[in-house]
Amino acid sequence: MIRKNPYIYYGRKLLAFVLSVFILSVAVFYIARLAPGDPLVSYYGDRVERMSIEERQWAEEKLGLNDPIYVQYIRWIQNAVKGDFGISFKYKMDVLEVIESRLGNTLILGGIGFILIFAGALGLGILCAWKEDGWLDKSICKVGTITSCIPEFWLSLMLILVFAVNLHLLPSSGAYSVGHKNDIADRAVHLILPMTVAVIDHLWYYAFMIRNKLLEEVRADYVLLAKSKGLDKKRIMYRHCLRNIMPSYLSLMAISVPHILGGTYIIETVFSYPGIGTLSYESARYQDYNLMMVLCILTGAVVILFNMIAQIINERIDPRMREQEIVETTEVTEIG
Repeated sequence: MIRKNPYIYYGRKLLAFVLSVFILSVAVFYIARLAPGDPLVSYYGDRVERMSIEERQWAEEKLGLNDPIYVQYIRWIQNAVKGDFGISFKYKMDVLEVIESRLGNTLILGGIGFILIFAGALGLGILCAWKEDGWLDKSICKVGTITSCIPEFWLSLMLILVFAVNLHLLPSSGAYSVGHKNDIADRAVHLILPMTVAVIDHLWYYAFMIRNKLLEEVRADYVLLAKSKGLDKKRIMYRHCLRNIMPSYLSLMAISVPHILGGTYIIETVFSYPGIGTLSYESARYQDYNLMMVLCILTGAVVILFNMIAQIINERIDPRMREQEIVETTEVTEIG
């Protein structure tokens, strides 16, 4: 069998990644600047209303907004290659410093949520497959289907209303109380409501996929053979079926990153959680062009990267995709 050249294979992936990010940057740059709104309001606030025509022209020239869009983009990309992404109009700080101050909060919420979702999804999937068609399996399926259909913003508002407004048990917003940035217990309390929404909204979606994958393995011929040899159900499930779905499980984790990331952004906005999601909303609302560019590219790059990782895993799992990749790579090599 022809083996594919890893340099060509990963080189093509890298080229596709760079090209995708470039196209994304062009699209975001143009759409942001053609959208209605006045970016000067983000920088100067209410003073814009009292500016004369000459003062507005001076302000636009200072921020580099008076040139044609393509000129602005060329200037931006030249500076970005050097590591200079400009300043945030709203925060009057370097864009990377603004993002750095919020990134940790999103990583905590999204990272812990991701772990809880997939640990819980694996456990629920195994439980439902083990108790297939039993009352427990049917009950979990029905409850899970209902909870996975609840919109994140509505569930967030309901939890705030019950636990923060009516019962006064949990905080309704923020990542920590004033002066308690390094207090782990205080941060944990602030994470309860947003984390609950993140887990409830995504848990059953992935648990159901894992359940179905396990049931496919349970009905495979090798399982019948193992049963005929006297192996017990527990050993077959954990030592054979579960092991065989692990590559698919890892692929599912990679594919899910954009889905969970998008949900995290919504949750941050509703709970006023100071993370990248809230920052993205603010940058779009106030036409903070430089901040919006970096956030969109950062988010898009993460989505593209993990989609490629999932594709690579699938190509290793599915022989048909692997053979197709080998043929394509061979053709490229012969042409070269």
